[in-house]
Amino acid sequence: MFHHLRQDIRAILERDPAARNAWTVLTCYPGLHAIVAHRLAHWCWHHRLKWLGRYTSYLARIVTGIEIHPGAVVGRRVFIDHGFGVVVGETAVIGDDCTIYQGVTLGGTSLAAGHKRHPTLERGVIVGAGAKVLGSFTVGEYAKVGSNAVLLKPVPAGATAVGNPARIVSREQQAAEGRPAGHAFAAYGVTPNGTDPLSKALQGLIAQSTAQEEQIARIVALLQERGIDCAAVTAAGRDDAARLNKLVD
Repeated sequence: MFHHLRQDIRAILERDPAARNAWTVLTCYPGLHAIVAHRLAHWCWHHRLKWLGRYTSYLARIVTGIEIHPGAVVGRRVFIDHGFGVVVGETAVIGDDCTIYQGVTLGGTSLAAGHKRHPTLERGVIVGAGAKVLGSFTVGEYAKVGSNAVLLKPVPAGATAVGNPARIVSREQQAAEGRPAGHAFAAYGVTPNGTDPLSKALQGLIAQSTAQEEQIARIVALLQERGIDCAAVTAAGRDDAARLNKLVD
C-alpha cells in the first residue's frame, strides 16, 4: 500500500507544477485522499462488506468532494487534479497513469444492473475539466478528452476528442497540424491549436465557397467583355469570408 502511495505522490509531483513537495501533496491534495479512500472501499466491496465500502466512499465524498463508487476499478498513479465534482460510476475502469480534472463524470447510460454501464479509460488518458464520458465504451491509451466535451463514443488510442457532442481528432490529423500526439502530456486535455473539428470543417467550406465565388466573378467578367448581360449574376452579392470565419472560430 505504501509503495502505491509513493508512486501516486511522485506522479502528482511530475504532473502538477504547483505541487511543492511530497508533504504538501500528502496533506493537501484531495485527489490523493480520494484514491487512498477508494482503495479501502474497493477492498471492502469485494470482500462481502458492501455497505462498509459504500459508507467509506460516502465519507470520502464529504471530505474531498470526489465520488468514486467502491465497485469502480482505479489503476496506479492516477491523478485527480483539484477534483471537486468528479463522479466515477460503479463499473468504470480507470487505467494506470490517467489524469482527471475537476467536474468530470464517468457515467452510465443504461439502467441494466449487473452489466458494464460505464466507460473504460486505458493507460495515460487525460480527461479535461467538466468533461462527461457517458456509456460503456473504451477511451484508448494516451487519448485526450477536452474540457467540457460530452463524449458518447469510443476514442482511438492517441486521439483527441473535443466538443459537444465530442468529435474525434486522429493522431494523423494532430501530426499534420504540428500538435503533440501520443504520450505527450496536455493539461486539461488541451493541445496547441486544438480547434473543434466541426469548426475546421466549416472553415474549409467557407474557403471553398470563397474560391468558387472568385471563379464565378472571373467568368462573369469574361462574359461581360463579350457583351453578354450578367446583371442577375452580379446582383447576388458575395459573402464576407472573414466575418463567417470569426463566427465559427
